[in-house]
Amino acid sequence: METAAPSAVIVAIDGPSGTGKSSTSKAVAAKLGLRYLDTGAQYRAITWWMITNGVDTDDPHAIAVAAGKPAIVSGTDPAAPTITVDGEDAAGPIRTQEVTSKVSAVSAVPEVRARITELQRSIAAAAVGGMVVEGRDIGTTVLPDADLKIFLTASAEARAARRSGELRGKEASDLAATKEALIKRDAADSGRKTSPLAKAEDAVEVDTTELTLDQVIECVVTLVEEKRAGRK
Repeated sequence: METAAPSAVIVAIDGPSGTGKSSTSKAVAAKLGLRYLDTGAQYRAITWWMITNGVDTDDPHAIAVAAGKPAIVSGTDPAAPTITVDGEDAAGPIRTQEVTSKVSAVSAVPEVRARITELQRSIAAAAVGGMVVEGRDIGTTVLPDADLKIFLTASAEARAARRSGELRGKEASDLAATKEALIKRDAADSGRKTSPLAKAEDAVEVDTTELTLDQVIECVVTLVEEKRAGRK
């Protein structure tokens, strides 16, 4: 007797930087045979394109005019996610400090959010078998009908320590500066008028402050499996 294939499920994982979103989302997708989408990488990609093409990232009008120009393609294999801009591999360039410092401003422009949100919805709709989508407004704006919504949180201290561990050289040396940057990013993302960072009313909140990455992954996998079982 053949075992029925698990039902397709769309999982939205939101939360601020340093909560373990990316590591958790990739691992959960890999364990459960789902596709994976890092929406933050798409906003970084369009920010990087703006910078490299001389668009003034302090000018919302200039950003809005250029928002539809770059061709952004996201690979959704959790074992090896990719992102290209106009056919060029952007996985490395989008992680620079310059992009990090400007991505909130670019992301706050409504035309940018509309463009990227449309892209994200089309990718999720085409995901055979289901997908884990991580970001800051997935459960509230991008995929409000997601099968399962999870909101990861952690203390600013824990998040700063994790983020410093991801950085190299001079960028890793100042924990206080990293914490300040995270808090500033939180304020910008939570305070923007269009699709702010927020917990969806029906999201499950998971505080990762005292948890190891493996524990967070196990928690989320259990939540997804429970959701799948409840739909049979």
